[in-house]
Amino acid sequence: MRKWKRTWRHRKERPAEIVRLELCDLCGATFAEGEAVQGYVPDSSAVSPGNDCWDGLRRITACGPAHFAALRENYRHRPFTQEELWAAKIDRALTEGPPVLSLLELGCRTGLHEPDIRRAIAWHNEHLPPRTDL
Repeated sequence: MRKWKRTWRHRKERPAEIVRLELCDLCGATFAEGEAVQGYVPDSSAVSPGNDCWDGLRRITACGPAHFAALRENYRHRPFTQEELWAAKIDRALTEGPPVLSLLELGCRTGLHEPDIRRAIAWHNEHLPPRTDL
């Protein structure tokens, strides 16, 4: 009886290429990173975890120029509220690093003065969702 031996032709196999994907902020489509249309829009709810210079700017990613324009238009109609930005800065200071013990220390970490901190806290409290556990 004859045995059949499976042989493979010698092929040069290329390693798999890693393609980073992006996600369209408008439609949710995924696409290669190099095809992304990206930019920044003013948004008072956005703070950067690593660089205060980018606070108040949100990076948007779109799958094409039409979706980028639609996203930019959506953010253009959103009001920019200084107290919202300050509240986001305070939230970042309270959740990163060692605990904050005083308003003075909070001011040092956020760059805000006490009246601005109080206005931000008041804004935050006004915009809390209603409690349902009562």
